[in-house]
Amino acid sequence: MTKQEIVNIVSQSSGLTKIETETIMNGVMETIISSLEKNERVELRGFGTFGIKHRMPKKARNPGTGEPVYLPERYVPTFKPSKLMRNRVDKLINK
Repeated sequence: MTKQEIVNIVSQSSGLTKIETETIMNGVMETIISSLEKNERVELRGFGTFGIKHRMPKKARNPGTGEPVYLPERYVPTFKPSKLMRNRVDKLINK
């Protein structure tokens, strides 16, 4: 599903125009990204938690060539789904 498909569905169910819905979605996404830039957790109850994880530098290996590769220190965004989301997805898979 693409962002535009989500905008269409939310727009139809909320009665807002597609432009209003997309503006709200962009605002929500920008707020989440800005919070992560400040190393703040973002918790959306019933959906999940966004956070930042620190990865230490390490040596890895290119699987195609076997050549060693150096991966620098970095910070990566993480997402942990809520228990509600995990349970709903699990029900779909285990039907």
